[in-house]
Amino acid sequence: MFSKSSLVKYIVAIAICLSFASCKTKWNTKKDKCADTLLNYPDEVVAIKKAINADIKSKQIKDAILKKVNQEGFNGNVLVAQKGIVLYEGTFGMANFEQKDTLRQNSKFQLASLSKTFTSVAVLKLCEQGKIGLENTVQDHFPDFPYQGVTIRSLLSHRSGLPHYEYLMDDFVRKQKIYPNNLDVIKWFSKQKIAAHNFPDRFFGYNNLNFCILAAIVEKTTKQPFDIYLRKNIFEPLCMNDTFVISSTDSAFNVLKTTGYQNGKPFNKDFYDTVLGDKGVYSTTQDLFRWYKALASYKIINKESTKDAFTPRSFERAGFRNYGLGFRLWTDGKTGVEYVYHTGWWKGYNTIMWFDPREEFVIIILSNKFNRTVYNIRELVSILQTGSKNSTVEENILDE
Repeated sequence: MFSKSSLVKYIVAIAICLSFASCKTKWNTKKDKCADTLLNYPDEVVAIKKAINADIKSKQIKDAILKKVNQEGFNGNVLVAQKGIVLYEGTFGMANFEQKDTLRQNSKFQLASLSKTFTSVAVLKLCEQGKIGLENTVQDHFPDFPYQGVTIRSLLSHRSGLPHYEYLMDDFVRKQKIYPNNLDVIKWFSKQKIAAHNFPDRFFGYNNLNFCILAAIVEKTTKQPFDIYLRKNIFEPLCMNDTFVISSTDSAFNVLKTTGYQNGKPFNKDFYDTVLGDKGVYSTTQDLFRWYKALASYKIINKESTKDAFTPRSFERAGFRNYGLGFRLWTDGKTGVEYVYHTGWWKGYNTIMWFDPREEFVIIILSNKFNRTVYNIRELVSILQTGSKNSTVEENILDE
């Protein structure tokens, strides 16, 4: 039995311990805000692994990736995960062949058109804040823009009917040896007054100019450079510390940055590298895994905006492929969305991020040595499915 004074001392001691433990937990949470929360619940990890047959899938995925490397010449990084569990992660080949610099887990790759997903979310975030609206036209932001009726929604869904900047401006850019930025592109079209390809919202037509304009609208609305806006509002909040826009002046950007190769030749700076929004984001497989988890959990934009982004908007042609707002969609051929993804190709780089919202898996493949087999993911999709549906994915889903 405790004496009255001993009991008081004992209770005080317990309170202090509990208080310390609570403070320590809060401190650790703050310190480890980038850590995977599943790591704090080992029993949950074990249960999920068992439910998804993680050990079997990991081996099958490894065999499929090694076939890509050994038989198809894949050079790049891979990450495959399901329900928050990384099933496979691999690094193969060179970041720079001339310097014999091997790839590492946190090597940075040009995402090419996969960058469009960041532009889309940046725009949708501004829409949620009431700073712009999907039905605003380009002329609302740039009055001299010569094409009427082109809305932000039209741009996001590639239904603007606009011409292509990288073809029409090519002679001018290369003869003058200039590196245009987004405003330069818009000003050039304002002066040239070239005929549109089609009326707005009539047909789907994949076009990089759409996302060049969207990035310019983000800059004008926020009064910040595009790379700064993405860093403050997307990259930093998601702990995507190895993700940068090509225009970044941060010295960390150049650490472990890869070089792109095509037909055995390295690509140096291209005239259109300084046009952002349609491309230009460099990232890693780990950071893109964070990006996927943020999209799946509505961490950057809300559920309604995410649903809008993942809604098919192009049914002029029958087929499985479709497009939402900045995201490619693989449908059941009617109205249901089976997969959300985006591919990328630019100057030796080709990339893909493919995920299943229902079975909660993601496939991330980044390559800096152009190889069409990067897009051959049917075997991986088949491994990851639990058998609830049959894959309709083609061998090669190259869209660029």
